[in-house]
Amino acid sequence: MFDCIIEGGTVIDGTKAPRIRADIGITDDRIRAIGDLSAAQATQRIDARDKIVAPGFVDVHNHSDGWLLKKPHLLPKTTQGFTTEVLMADGISYAPVTPHTARDWIFYLKALNGLGLADYSGWESLEDYLNLLDGRTVQNVATHVPYANIRANVRGWGRGAVDDFQMRQIKAAIAEGMEQGGVGLSTGLDYICQCFSTTDELADACTAMAAAGGLYVSHVRYKRGTMDGIREAVDIGRRAGVPVHISHLKGGDPQAVEEILEYLEIARREVDLSFDVYPYSPGSTMLSYLVPYDVWEEGPIHAISKLADPVIRERAEVGLKNYKLPLDEIHIAWTHSKENSRHQGKPLDEYVAETGKPAADALMDLLIDERLGVLLVFNEGDDRHIDPILQHDLYMMGTDGIYCEDGPVHPRMYGSAPRLLGPLVRDRKLFSLEESVYKLAGYPAQRFGLVNRGELREGNYADVVVFDAETVTDHATYDDPRQLSTGIEHVLVNGVPIIADGVAVDQPPEGLPGRYLKFHRDE
Repeated sequence: MFDCIIEGGTVIDGTKAPRIRADIGITDDRIRAIGDLSAAQATQRIDARDKIVAPGFVDVHNHSDGWLLKKPHLLPKTTQGFTTEVLMADGISYAPVTPHTARDWIFYLKALNGLGLADYSGWESLEDYLNLLDGRTVQNVATHVPYANIRANVRGWGRGAVDDFQMRQIKAAIAEGMEQGGVGLSTGLDYICQCFSTTDELADACTAMAAAGGLYVSHVRYKRGTMDGIREAVDIGRRAGVPVHISHLKGGDPQAVEEILEYLEIARREVDLSFDVYPYSPGSTMLSYLVPYDVWEEGPIHAISKLADPVIRERAEVGLKNYKLPLDEIHIAWTHSKENSRHQGKPLDEYVAETGKPAADALMDLLIDERLGVLLVFNEGDDRHIDPILQHDLYMMGTDGIYCEDGPVHPRMYGSAPRLLGPLVRDRKLFSLEESVYKLAGYPAQRFGLVNRGELREGNYADVVVFDAETVTDHATYDDPRQLSTGIEHVLVNGVPIIADGVAVDQPPEGLPGRYLKFHRDE
């Protein structure tokens, strides 16, 4: 007797093994049998005839940290088949914090996540924060250990070297984060606080997780040049003796992609490497990404006064003129205020022209008006430029999804997994369906130490996706991104249906199926 039997489906188990016809029997939160269960009894049966049955997908790079506190069922992600979110990417998040840094982080992350200062309830550690989500969201959650949070707690927001005493504190905090289940250390070296970190500092800090087998997961110094940034990440991994994972790896053109992949083939002989990216070339991040680093030296709340400094504005003007993209290739995706929401969708050059101000003045005034709450989308070229990256054996899915309740956000929030499963397999034949499921489930679960997940096998947790390989697709576009994907028909998390026949399943207000998952290496 099973709680649920998924019957008649074609099973792709997440290991790249050939598909098989089999039923899956689930009791409580586990897969108890895979095979012919036609004679078995079950409380519930899910008809998966002519459908693919796969392990639940794992998003290793996203910005769901705050939204999951506000939206226990984040429909743009579950309708893609994501059963697990690995939070706190890019070295920036809501924990660990102190009572002195918490409000600065909530203020800084306004354009990426959904929390306001009134939402702060006193959490400090990673464990504190993840416990707020455990059993209170329909998806599982795991976490990176975000480096900028630790550095700000120990050394403050400014420039300057970390001294020996501070490094001991940093290492202790990283070790504590790993003990609390962190998958590894995340950095975003173009972002606040950690932008001041040296290679030596980062290599030293990473040694604190070497014994645990944690990953060094890095948004590298892309502003300095992707190749230089990747070389630094590999050097850090080599010196610290830790595996390296590159976040949202892309190249601006086919030649750059070829150069990157050729280097990685050489580097992987010395360092254990992997990377993620979403299946689109354009990117998205906060408008504050474009300001000089001087703005951050006293923290996010004090940044507002620094944005008015004429000297910083002069530097910002030079920076904008020398940025890799012209302003007409960057558009405003979201603003915090309703007043400025009329500008959502506008290219920055059009917005600047309307203000009648120099570009730096216009954009820094906008940041002041919006209290940093402005999100951008960057048109960085043809989506096909990243095809060789998606096909590479070191690639896994990371959506980098940024959710907003209105505005033309990046379509990756709504369409990444179904685009990989549908158009890129069915229509363009970049890889097999077995390979795509491995990139979405088996590989990320293995790499990020999510034990007994990512594969359909007896004894594993019942995170399961049922989809139609003939129809699964993304509908989100750059002009109209907030369109849910279709073709993902059923999603179960720890044996509990959260999507049935493509529609969200009502859940009891307490005891939701998502769990706080902790990193385990070599189990």
